[in-house]
Amino acid sequence: MPASRLIILGVAVAAAGGAGYVAKNMVAVPPQQVVADAPQAPAIALQDVLVLSGDVPMGSPLENNLSWESWPSDGINANFITRAAEPEAREKLKGSVARMAMYTGEPLRRSKLIGEGQSFMSSILPTGMRAVATAISADTSAGGFILPNDFVDVIMTRRSDTGNGGSGFTTETILKNIRVLAIDQTIQEDEEGKKTRVGQTATLELTPQQAEIITVAQQMADRLTLALRSITDNKEKGTDEADYLVSGSGRRGTVRLIKSGEVSEVGARK
Repeated sequence: MPASRLIILGVAVAAAGGAGYVAKNMVAVPPQQVVADAPQAPAIALQDVLVLSGDVPMGSPLENNLSWESWPSDGINANFITRAAEPEAREKLKGSVARMAMYTGEPLRRSKLIGEGQSFMSSILPTGMRAVATAISADTSAGGFILPNDFVDVIMTRRSDTGNGGSGFTTETILKNIRVLAIDQTIQEDEEGKKTRVGQTATLELTPQQAEIITVAQQMADRLTLALRSITDNKEKGTDEADYLVSGSGRRGTVRLIKSGEVSEVGARK
């Protein structure tokens, strides 16, 4: 083979090798990915808290409506009952009675339970209030539609001398916006969900002054009637209470005089 052809062949082989080398280096090599370890989430400290596993109405025993539930330690109130502090609390508190209604999932607090040796009625009375019972019947208690926790006005009806030898009846509202604590010894609807209850006594939540007023009125009145107030009308404060019954200062305002079926307004005594 002539020398010139050998030279040309060598140059061609060298050029091909160079082209291949250049092409190889032109292909981008993906950078190697470095996988960093993800930061570990801090562990949440948990504690078992005693909660209600069922609804408990006011005045009912807790019974088996209790269970332990894990709660974040940072969210535990000092009033909660924890398994770490009182491991036997679930069994010990089964017989406790609810001072107020409690609901499923709610952490149990001792402040919502009736204390040992306390009666139910005295435990639900707000500080400074008194519980006073008055006789009722269907026709003096809105036909039996008055239930515990309703609000009522107390109306006194009594005979009155008209001054000309005749007699009639006077009526006046002696107490306003009074909370009913119980009808007889029932403090809530019965197990059958009855919405009315005709009882013989209604227990009312009163201030000491109001307790004196109704006690005097029970002796003076021919009839005391409870007038049921609207659920939207229980914020009014009683400003027209008949405190003259216990202060001896005479009647205030006017009263209705009912005589022979006719109704008239008469002025108050000074």
